[in-house]
Amino acid sequence: MKILIVEDEERMARLLRRGLQEEGHSVDLCGTADAAADQALDISYDVILLDWMLPDQDGVTLLRGWRQRGLRTPVMMLTARGTTGEKVTGLRAGADDFMAKPFDFEELLARIEALHRRGGSHQQTAQLGSLTLDARRRVLQGPMGETPLTAREFELLSELSGHRGEVLTRSRLLSTVWGTDFEGSPNVVDVYVGYLRAKIDQLAGGGVSLQTVRGIGYRLVADSGAEGARK
Repeated sequence: MKILIVEDEERMARLLRRGLQEEGHSVDLCGTADAAADQALDISYDVILLDWMLPDQDGVTLLRGWRQRGLRTPVMMLTARGTTGEKVTGLRAGADDFMAKPFDFEELLARIEALHRRGGSHQQTAQLGSLTLDARRRVLQGPMGETPLTAREFELLSELSGHRGEVLTRSRLLSTVWGTDFEGSPNVVDVYVGYLRAKIDQLAGGGVSLQTVRGIGYRLVADSGAEGARK
């Protein structure tokens, strides 16, 4: 899963990130409502962990703003008290679950997994022209067979397919797929686009293309009438 933690207590945030990363998840951190407000909408997360008390705005107000702007990502609120009144307020604002601090990490992990099962962002399959992206098995299928995808290839193709026909910049793909704290070379996007392009060309037999828009980024065209040539 790709998870956003909105928590201003640095020690708590670091512990949560480390624990979730050890379970194989990709984790981004935000310490303020201002930093999280747009990031949660710009990047496709599977689950958001949101602290009730933030230095610049309370979590409930932030959550209401997200829901009003169309965010559908499951949100678990973290609260120091967890009273009935707080839960009612949070649920009415759009929260999907609550955890009162201090909490057991194994329970938190189980609840995150349950949220993802109920409202995860990835559909089981996505049709891309003559290709099928199978999220359950993490494979790409087409007229010429099927091939497995690495975790990064899957996330990259999912992001491109979710914005089919749109040009996505390299910086956006880097932050969405690799995370905002990624410290490697931005060229990693081009490398993985090359991997995906080879698999798409091998399986599709035409009609689906991963196009380069020079100086900007990439777009996925999945149409039976689309040209196979790359721009």
